[in-house]
Amino acid sequence: MTQAITTQSQVSNATFFKALKCKECGAEYEPKASNVCELCFGPLEVKYDYTALRQTVTRETIQAGPNSIWRYRPFLPVATDNVIDVGTGMTPLVRSHRLARRLGLNKLYIKNDAVNMPTLSFKDRVVSVALTRARELGFSTVSCASTGNLANSTAAIAAHAGLDCCVFIPADLEAGKILGSLIYSPTLMAVRGNYDQVNRLCSEVANTHGWGFVNINLRPYYSEGSKTLGFEVAEQLGWQLPDHIVAPLASGSLFTKIYKGFQEFVEVGLVEGKNVRFSGAQAEGCSPIAQAFKEGRDFIKPVKPNTIAKSIAIGNPADGIYAVDIAQKTGGNIESVNDAEIIDGIKLLAETEGIFTETAGGTTVAVLKKLVEAGKIDPDETTVVYITGNGLKTQEAIQGYVGEPLTIDAKLDSFERALERSHTLDRLEWQQVLV
Repeated sequence: MTQAITTQSQVSNATFFKALKCKECGAEYEPKASNVCELCFGPLEVKYDYTALRQTVTRETIQAGPNSIWRYRPFLPVATDNVIDVGTGMTPLVRSHRLARRLGLNKLYIKNDAVNMPTLSFKDRVVSVALTRARELGFSTVSCASTGNLANSTAAIAAHAGLDCCVFIPADLEAGKILGSLIYSPTLMAVRGNYDQVNRLCSEVANTHGWGFVNINLRPYYSEGSKTLGFEVAEQLGWQLPDHIVAPLASGSLFTKIYKGFQEFVEVGLVEGKNVRFSGAQAEGCSPIAQAFKEGRDFIKPVKPNTIAKSIAIGNPADGIYAVDIAQKTGGNIESVNDAEIIDGIKLLAETEGIFTETAGGTTVAVLKKLVEAGKIDPDETTVVYITGNGLKTQEAIQGYVGEPLTIDAKLDSFERALERSHTLDRLEWQQVLV
């Protein structure tokens, strides 16, 4: 049999992506630096030869690959074996016990990209793919429009790859994300405006300077990196799909690509097909996708962001309507939560599972809780919640909400008084909860 004799080296040397295809009209193009259909202006995505993949890739060839996203190289849009591998991916899939009990769930897992390498967010996945493809296409300068995490990833991985880098962010981002880009010595442009204004500027720069913008002219390749969050979950669950996933929604791309990843594994016979319910999370201060879902619309009304969850604050999401479609056809939901609930979500995940997530993760946990309380998640479903970034990047969001240290003298009696005070405060808090 072909699968039985396929070696890892044969898989590594193969290229399975063939073209860019319009998601709207189906027109096909050469796989160059382009993200918009010339005929209908629809978005382009990568087309693969699934027949060849089915005949070549097995669970064994994947498991023989590197301990990174590049174990799934046949499903990614690069032609070279000289990929940019900085150890990105294969992050923990944590079986939740304490959070699951708190919420009343029996089979809850946390996909923890808060510890993804090298910059502690899922964006390292998409950037590793985009910059590998950018190098193949001959770009020497790479860039992005970012709400923070993408700028960190682009700057870091460009530095590793020896590519010139200029990244664009809204000027009001959290200090951790600004410093998290500057440390890699890119040119950092802090734009007075929100993300959607930054993105429009970057489209103009891409057209005039000919740079490789990972989420503009390289977007079809960039977005494919998110599929690895679907691949890894399926593999980590023992080559099975979950019953339900909950993920944050910004542009909607992550949501759609996790779905595509599951479908590709089914298509090539790596997992058994089943309906996976897809639920999405947004902040009320920027919830155009959730609003469209609730109102049953087949279009997105842009909004002006106003939320602490800056990393998912995209008022005009490029893939929003595709996310709505996936939630609808899988029997999922798209919900939003306010800033206070987001902070509570951050604290809930930290105090139950020891995972410190940023505001996007707080949004996702808060929506998970909301869906459970509304009876929209079956306690016996195998549910995976995606945590996409690290809380060390957005510490400002929780300042004033997590208490203060007890300052004591270096004396035993000072410690004893402080300890008794802390116990008293704990009792008062529990009494308030019971009331």
